[in-house]
Amino acid sequence: MPRALVVLLCTAGAVVTLAGIREVGSIVGPVLLALVLVLAVSPVRTWLRGRGAPGWTLVAAPLVLVLLILLGMMAILILAVAQLAGLAPTYQKQFGELVVQAQQFAAGLGIGTDQMNQAIKSFDPGKIFALAQGFVSGLLGAFSGLILIVVLVLAMCLDARAFSGVLKAGAARRPLLIEALRNFARKTRRYLLVSTVFGLICAVLDVGALWFLGVPLPLLWGVLALITNYIPNVGFVLGLVPPALLALLEGGIKTMIFVIAAYMVINFVVQSLIQPKFLGDAVGLSTTVTLLSLILWAFLLGPLGALLAIPLSLLVRALLVDSDPDGDWAAALISGEVPGRDRPASDEKAAGDEGPGRETRPAPVR
Repeated sequence: MPRALVVLLCTAGAVVTLAGIREVGSIVGPVLLALVLVLAVSPVRTWLRGRGAPGWTLVAAPLVLVLLILLGMMAILILAVAQLAGLAPTYQKQFGELVVQAQQFAAGLGIGTDQMNQAIKSFDPGKIFALAQGFVSGLLGAFSGLILIVVLVLAMCLDARAFSGVLKAGAARRPLLIEALRNFARKTRRYLLVSTVFGLICAVLDVGALWFLGVPLPLLWGVLALITNYIPNVGFVLGLVPPALLALLEGGIKTMIFVIAAYMVINFVVQSLIQPKFLGDAVGLSTTVTLLSLILWAFLLGPLGALLAIPLSLLVRALLVDSDPDGDWAAALISGEVPGRDRPASDEKAAGDEGPGRETRPAPVR
């Protein structure tokens, strides 16, 4: 078949598949969340098996841990929604003062009052609070299917041992697919662990900075920073906008600048300088692919898709790219790394053995 026709057919198939995922997103989202949670707590099951624990603990311990995570997230999100709902109306007076100051500043620059009033009318800080509240409410709605998620996690924990045996049995027939799935599980666990640890560090530092600057509800904004840490590229901005706006209403422009500066310094030092050294190439996605995957999964699954964008993209890569014998070029395109850059140690040794100090014999002619 012509290559152009193959591309068009694959594109049409992808569009149909993605449209189907969007239509059943209320089911696909909890299933994928349960899968990621089971992968996250699988080291607990491995550790218990190595200690010779009874079989029922291999299911009960991961399930209880997942329940604690889900219930804790739901409690935090419910508290966040309640506090955000009553926060915006309390700052109407401060907003009016900011409007007067903005009009005076614009008049000093020679900008007409009518244009300034029109611009001010189009800006409402309550909309930003509503946006943050809508995002948190969307996450809460995703977690609200707690019974379905728990049932799925229980089923996956019960099948984990059998599934591991199936993977071992299929390694001889489908080695690339099995290895790709193992790499997906390993990279997902590493990504979640590193992101959680450094997200907690950033959240604690953010809470300390907000408390020092006198911004209300510092614990709430620290939790929001931890949650948005799992959202690539734009998560930092989503976690910064509400406390920065609140600092503007509470302490003025100077306090807002201090909040933005503190967040930027903390984010740059922890997530840009330190975190990549621990995360390494666990993600294997270029910046462009990461941003596109965020947009795609958020469009398909809503806030839950944005939260799970990296693990879901790793799963798609494992199934469609890493399991393909001819997928090296696609993997290099996705990861942004030149193929063949890292040579095996055996090849390097062989190349080193053929240095100037050694005589190489030509192969005999037959």
